Amino acid sequence: MTRSVSDEQISLLPPDAAALLHLVRENLRLLAEISQRYEVATMPATTERRTIRTPADVADYLGPEMVDLAQEQLRVILLDTKHHVLGTRLVYQGGVNAVVIRLGDVFREAVACGAATIVLVHNHPSHDPTPSGDDVHLTREAAQAGKLLGIDVLDHIIVARDGYVSLRNAGLYQPDGAPTVQ
Repeated sequence: MTRSVSDEQISLLPPDAAALLHLVRENLRLLAEISQRYEVATMPATTERRTIRTPADVADYLGPEMVDLAQEQLRVILLDTKHHVLGTRLVYQGGVNAVVIRLGDVFREAVACGAATIVLVHNHPSHDPTPSGDDVHLTREAAQAGKLLGIDVLDHIIVARDGYVSLRNAGLYQPDGAPTVQ
């Protein structure tokens, strides 16, 4: 017996919890993918390669789009051996004052594109760029992981409406053998 559309019943009951959880996760994945594509699409096209020489270069590059975000974001700037930007990736987006980080996610794109060096960048929605103990701890852990992968963590920059802080320039992070950026 063949069934037509009119023979089917449509249930207005909510799906079971597992199906609902699956839908929520799928929607979050799709939103993250759209967000990444949108950020790349809004970046101005340029024929010259951007070079990161100083923490101010990082603040000028990402600060305008990050300082007024309502949630913390951690981004990674991927650099070649001459500090030319290979790309920038959104690694995590968290709440108002916290982000849960998995180091594998920090280095995934760096390994995939052959980056020699990375710079961690995140914002403080509080508008105060003062580093927390967790910020310093994350930077040191990332440096240790990077050492195993052969990828230097050059610096960790915190941007906020009230300015920016380089953990390296503040004396809170000193990479072993990483090239100096003043």
